[in-house]
Amino acid sequence: MKKLNQAIDRFCILHPRFGVPNLMLYIVVANVVVYVLDSFSGGSLTGLLYYSLGHILHGQLWRLVTFVFVPGSGGLLFLLYCYFTYLMGKTLEQQWGTAKFTCYYLGGALLTVLGATAVSLISGVPVPVYSASDVTFAMFLAFAVTFPDATFLLFPIPIPIRAKYIAYFDLAYFAYDILSPILGGLWYYCIVPLMALLNVFVMIWPEMARFLKLDSGRPAARAAHYRRAAADARREAQSASAGLRTCAVCGRTNRTNPELDFRYCSRCAGYHCFCSDHIFSHVHFTEDAP
Repeated sequence: MKKLNQAIDRFCILHPRFGVPNLMLYIVVANVVVYVLDSFSGGSLTGLLYYSLGHILHGQLWRLVTFVFVPGSGGLLFLLYCYFTYLMGKTLEQQWGTAKFTCYYLGGALLTVLGATAVSLISGVPVPVYSASDVTFAMFLAFAVTFPDATFLLFPIPIPIRAKYIAYFDLAYFAYDILSPILGGLWYYCIVPLMALLNVFVMIWPEMARFLKLDSGRPAARAAHYRRAAADARREAQSASAGLRTCAVCGRTNRTNPELDFRYCSRCAGYHCFCSDHIFSHVHFTEDAP
């Protein structure tokens, strides 16, 4: 997991222009358009867009992509789905960078297609995929692990809820989606949700490992973490007073390139500064690999 995550980060660093900026806006708008048109056509548009191996083998290749535009629910749940999909997707894109977030979504869609194809071949029956809901719910899990203390006000009743509780809901959803076919004797139907989990775990492996380590209940580990954070803050203050900031990726400084914005990454272990070209696309430093 760790090696694959680092390989993806390196690819994103070497190809900073890769990806679709504001990708989730296009996905959500397409979902809304399909939902509205379906309400007038009795679902006929969805019938042309969802993934089906049988239809693809008959030449309808667009279904390899268009299933991500099909809404996974209706009514109020659809509004909530669109709201959280756009909000969390936009936040993760700002945190990861456009290249990595695009890799996440494209990778999730590709693994979903591969998983559904494998299930169809094993069962001998074409298994349809009506939406990219597994990819989206896995994205919610990535957000909750990356920003566990973020708070939302669920409408229409303004009840504050922390993002980490969304992770519990996500895990329960995936547990049901995975265990139900296994207990029913159709184990291969769990391949598609497992693919979605695999994708998100690869993308957030350092965050997941760090999250589990800091929340493991060991006071000594937490105390050591806070001591390191305090030491980093002191070094940052000393460096700021000296007025020199150096990007840990490209080596440029605020003196040689005053037009760039230099900031420190809160997700890296230790004291590391990055320029505006690399703050969202660098490989994060970890405690075991500084």
